[in-house]
This record gives sequence, structure tokens and C-alpha cells, in this order.
Amino acid sequence: MKNEKKIYMLMILCTLFWAGAFVAGKIGVKEFPPFSLAFFRFLFATAVIFPIMIRYEEKNWRLKKSDFPIMLILGIVGMFGYHALFFTALKYTSAINSAMIGATNPMITSIIASLIIGERLGIKRFSAILLAFSGVVLTISDGQLHTIRSIDFNIGDIIMLCAVLCWAAYSVISKKVMPKYSPLIITSYSFLVCLIALIPFTLLERPMNYLPNVTWKGWASVLYMSIFASVIGYLVQQISIKAIGPSKTMSFINLVPLFSIILSSLILKETVTSIKIISGIIIIWGVYLNSKLKIEIKSSI
Repeated sequence: MKNEKKIYMLMILCTLFWAGAFVAGKIGVKEFPPFSLAFFRFLFATAVIFPIMIRYEEKNWRLKKSDFPIMLILGIVGMFGYHALFFTALKYTSAINSAMIGATNPMITSIIASLIIGERLGIKRFSAILLAFSGVVLTISDGQLHTIRSIDFNIGDIIMLCAVLCWAAYSVISKKVMPKYSPLIITSYSFLVCLIALIPFTLLERPMNYLPNVTWKGWASVLYMSIFASVIGYLVQQISIKAIGPSKTMSFINLVPLFSIILSSLILKETVTSIKIISGIIIIWGVYLNSKLKIEIKSSI
């Protein structure tokens, strides 16, 4: 029981780190182009997580050649695709909006899982998905019906929704290699593939033009996302899954939008409107209901 309480406290801290990534990302995109910000995040994260993987998976960390293609897909879709779109979205939308839309990861994962691997949705899960999606529509439209009718949405919100689709696909595809490799190995190689894939795009953004002007705040945001949101966040999540199971672990993700609203208002001084509060409650409630019904497929921040 005491160990479970420790895990709960760690997961609450973990969700706070993930929520902070939306704030740090918003700070980072002011000083780094999107691909470069993702590159430096994964440069530091890979440098930290790879030695940890080799240390704890010393017998199994080397990949079989037959698994190279699936790891390549995971790295490109889940890490490269998600983070490139995530940082691009933050150039056009608020940290609060992106966090709320990101909270629909479990819902969208359920939909993709039902289409690809045949996971049954059921009326209850489908209702929870619709509830959370209504919160997303409310967030994107800011409660303006004419916005919904004219499809005049914030482009950043749409890009963030595409990022969520990438992460949901990553969650489903990773199921194919889960029996062979630990989550730590899958995450480490996904980081590496993402890092390599980002190199040409980062070079196109001409790093020498902006690097001399990057302030300590810019580098601090990168290091925060690398160490706290990526390495510590993923490792704590895996420890929690082993200790209390995936279902209980995933329920903690419902706290991310709440923490994001608080941090964004305190640090970024973003306005918290009544519409955002209402839509946040709707999304969190929908995610909570869906996580209670979830069977096999789980997603991550």
C-alpha cells in the first residue's frame, strides 16, 4: 500500500512534468524553429536514455534486423511526426489549447485501435469519445458557433490534432513489438530514429543563424523537455505500469490539461476564459470515462 502511494505521487509529479512541456514548448518556439527545437530536445534526451537502456537491458537492447522497419515507422510516426507537428502548432495556438487537444490521445487511440486491430469500442466508450471530442470542438472554436459553421479554426489547433493522430498511431503500432521488447527499448530507439530524421530538416533551418541569439530561457526550455518531460516522464510511466498496471497509470493523464491551465496562466499569463474551463472539464471527464473502459491499447504524452 505504501509503495502504491509512492507510485501515485510519482505519477502526479510526472503529469506535472508533461503539463510543463506545453509551457516550455511555447517558450522554446520563440527562439528555435520547430524542427530545431525538436532536434535539440531529442539530442539531449537520447544521450541520457540510451545509456540507461543499455544499463538495464544489457542482454536484450540490441535489435533484430527483422524489427528495424517497425522501429523506423515508430520513430518517424510517433516521435518525429508528433513532435514536429506539436512544436509547429505551438507557434499558432496557446499552450492551454494544445494541452486540451493533446488530452484526447486515449480517445483517438481507441478509434484507431478499433480500425486497425479490431478493438471493440462499445456504446459506453463511443459515448465517452464523443463527449471528449465535443470538448475539443469547444476549445478549437472558442465557443463561437459561427467559427464552427465557417470551419474558420485556429490553424495551430488543427495541427495539434494531427499531432495527436500521429501519437495515437504510434501507440497502436508499438503493440506489435511490445512482446519482443520492453517499453524502455522501444522508446529509446524511437528517440534515436526521430533524432536522425530531424537532422536534414534542422540543417534547412540554418542553425548558425539563430543559435548565437538563443537565450538561457530557450536552452532551459529544451533541457526541461529533454530531461523532465521525456526521460523522467517516460521512465516513471513505465515503472508505474509495472507496479499498478496500465489502466490506473493512464488515468493520471487526465491531470495534464488541469496542470497546463494552471502553469500557462501563471508562467505565460495566458487568459483562462470560462469557455476554456468548461471545455477542459468536458475533455477531462470524457478522457476519464474512456480510461476506465479501456482494455488493451494505451497511449502516452
